[in-house]
Amino acid sequence: MAEKEQFYGCRPKHVAEASKENVAETERKTMTPWEQHSAVISIPRFDYNAPSALLHHRQSGFLITCAIKREKSATKEAISILEKYSQYFSNSTPETSESSDENETSKRRKVCTEDIDYKSFEDEGRSTDEHVNGTSTISTRSGAKVEKCSPISLVKLTRSGLLLLTFAKDISPDTVYIVSDLIQSLEAGTLKSPAWCHRIFPIQSTCCLNENDLRGVVSKLVLQFMKDKVNSLSHPVKFAVGYNRRGIEETEMKTSKDSSGAIVMGRDKCFSVVAAAVKDVVSNAIVDLKSPELCILIELLPLSGLPLESLVVGVSVLPSKLVTTKPRLCIKALTSDPKTKS
Repeated sequence: MAEKEQFYGCRPKHVAEASKENVAETERKTMTPWEQHSAVISIPRFDYNAPSALLHHRQSGFLITCAIKREKSATKEAISILEKYSQYFSNSTPETSESSDENETSKRRKVCTEDIDYKSFEDEGRSTDEHVNGTSTISTRSGAKVEKCSPISLVKLTRSGLLLLTFAKDISPDTVYIVSDLIQSLEAGTLKSPAWCHRIFPIQSTCCLNENDLRGVVSKLVLQFMKDKVNSLSHPVKFAVGYNRRGIEETEMKTSKDSSGAIVMGRDKCFSVVAAAVKDVVSNAIVDLKSPELCILIELLPLSGLPLESLVVGVSVLPSKLVTTKPRLCIKALTSDPKTKS
């Protein structure tokens, strides 16, 4: 009679548990290695203080291009790659506390194969983050809380297909060296080509998009480049300038009501300012678009929440080995897929 009651309306407990384990094991076997790896990588929440901080402090970081509506996957992928080359990314995401709830453990093993758009990404960040005195308190579904103070900020942008990761103002790692090492590993075949990230642009410094700030930052970085004995240069020094205003249309639309009279620096003006900054350091430098020895790349950062007159750019002075000149001057792609556009 007891056995009948045990089977009445449900399966025996040990059978149900075994069934759950089999399902979980099947899911793990069907997931690709990347999916299994991504299941244990936490994504940092948007730092909503970062845009205003970039107006007042020069910071370094990485601007990453990726497939549109695949920002979440690209963020996981970028962090998993960059943590191999920078110690700061190893501690960039919170460690969640162990939960006694078996469902929570199972959820951490699974990976969501569908990407969410930036709005969902933002809402998730707002609902789970509590910023107290600069410390982020992450709440898990099991009720456990973990405090972490990350040196990395994920900055919200107005354009899809772009990710911006910045370091804290008092941290200035050699971002160019990190990307150089990364690209070298890809070319040597010791690092697998990424699935979602197209390019990683190393930002040596940020600054406001105005003549004085831009000229000052470029001069400083060019001088730093010239002093680096690793760089072998000819005489006269050949240089090229790239100015990418990607995302300006989205920024203009979202800030047009408050900044209708703002004028964004044009390409000709930008090239003129940068060229003058280069000649401040190397008076006999000449422009060479085909085979430059040093390349000054200016990337507009379409930051969310800033007025149009307060635009910020990322600046880097790069050696020729890290760039391509055709069809335009830009950082090397991480994948050889010709269909990849960034």
